[in-house]
Amino acid sequence: VQLQASGGGFVQAGGSLRLSCAASGRLFSSHVIGWFRQAPGKEREFAAAIRWNTNRLTYYADSVKGRFTISRDSAENAVYLQMNSLKPEDSAVYYCALGSSATTRPQEYRNWGRGTLVTVSS
Repeated sequence: VQLQASGGGFVQAGGSLRLSCAASGRLFSSHVIGWFRQAPGKEREFAAAIRWNTNRLTYYADSVKGRFTISRDSAENAVYLQMNSLKPEDSAVYYCALGSSATTRPQEYRNWGRGTLVTVSS
């Protein structure tokens, strides 16, 4: 399975963006898709995750909870990250990756695709 993130861009603080993670290949109910982000000079950090078989099992970092929403569309074979009320500190390259459990540790994920850059101006 290959994953490719897209949808990044430049937005002012308070604005919104919707990121997409397109999967090529079959995803199984046991799979977890995670969104991570990495700002310059910082470690990659967890943002959100969803179990592939349902929109009901979602997980968020405290820093994005209430502002970001992760969802998946099985027909499109894609996972989305709706980001609202964006802050300058949300600026980073965002990646999606494949996991087997809903962990926040990037080491537990694989099949990293190229990221998409999000820049939030103050």
